[in-house]
Amino acid sequence: MHLLNLLFRNVLRHKLRSALTIAAVAVAILAFGILRTVVGAWYVGVEASSANRLVTRNAISLIFYLPISYKEKMQTIPGVKNVSYGNWFGGIYIDEKNFFPNFAIEPKGYLELYPELVLKEEDKKAFIKDRKGFIAGKKLVERFGWNIGDTVTLKGTIFQGNWDFILRGIYRGRDKSTDETTFLFHWDYLNERVRKNMPALADHAGYFVIGIKDPSMAAEISRAVDMTFKNSLAETLTETERAFNLSFVAMTEAIVIAIELVSYVVIFIIMAVAANTMAMTARERRAEYAIFKTLGFRGIHIASMIYGESFLITMLGCAIGVAVSYPVANAFSSELGAYFPVFNISGETIFMDVVASVVVALAAGFFPTLRAVKTNIAQGLRSKT
Repeated sequence: MHLLNLLFRNVLRHKLRSALTIAAVAVAILAFGILRTVVGAWYVGVEASSANRLVTRNAISLIFYLPISYKEKMQTIPGVKNVSYGNWFGGIYIDEKNFFPNFAIEPKGYLELYPELVLKEEDKKAFIKDRKGFIAGKKLVERFGWNIGDTVTLKGTIFQGNWDFILRGIYRGRDKSTDETTFLFHWDYLNERVRKNMPALADHAGYFVIGIKDPSMAAEISRAVDMTFKNSLAETLTETERAFNLSFVAMTEAIVIAIELVSYVVIFIIMAVAANTMAMTARERRAEYAIFKTLGFRGIHIASMIYGESFLITMLGCAIGVAVSYPVANAFSSELGAYFPVFNISGETIFMDVVASVVVALAAGFFPTLRAVKTNIAQGLRSKT
């Protein structure tokens, strides 16, 4: 208690300097935490992937489609539990800035494959029965103020024209990593109009989702699927859902690496600021440390005082930074929800904040402590401060 009291008194000697250092650490921890959360949000689709699902697409590119008839052949492959399919729709709601993912899906099988999309049973039945019906995530519905029964019109980009849909259900995410900003409607409704306007794309899907019985057989089943359609007009590429999602992240990997580097640069800068503060503090108190030594205090006691002050300043800044991170993350989530549907401060991020603060405290106190411990009593007493 006496040491803690002494540390607080030392911190309050130069109130402005200590306050500015604490504020600088808080801002750095806030920036570090938000940047790490951005990186985590980038990979949220990967983390939410299920080991029980495979994704099959055209071997050439995702922009090329596969015949719907492939479903029956996939269903007969040993180890396959169920199969569904879908298309990226790419519709625009009112304005292009209102971006959100929207897919045409085969509703019954798709919802069975994605149990993390929690939907009321009556809403699920209403959606399956209504060809023009759609379901949307809770965050998306709240964003635009939609209600059950509302008619929503999307302007097609890939599939031209205005498309009217009726909201039949609102799903919630079972897990924190579940995307609640997706718009899902009937593939049959899409295919019906495609037959008239784009007959070459009729009865085709952009991708298939395959539910498997045993995750350990994923590689074997993937090979079997691709071999089934080898040398056909539309060969396939089948991979785990995680690998499929990672392929999208890989397209922007340079950006993710840049964000990670910036987060570490922030910590390095604040380390320099904290080290400068502790160096000034130790230099001003050389005479005091010399007096402590004459009274019988050893080097470990001097080190405890310097490191204690370094930790006190840094951890106060860390606590403030972590506390502010939550409202800032919520604000980011509201503004950037279309691009980062899941933007939550994770326990891992808080842990990294604390670890970064400890590293800063240790580094900031190292050289001042080394100098104070090595300075002899005579040199200390001759100092002017």
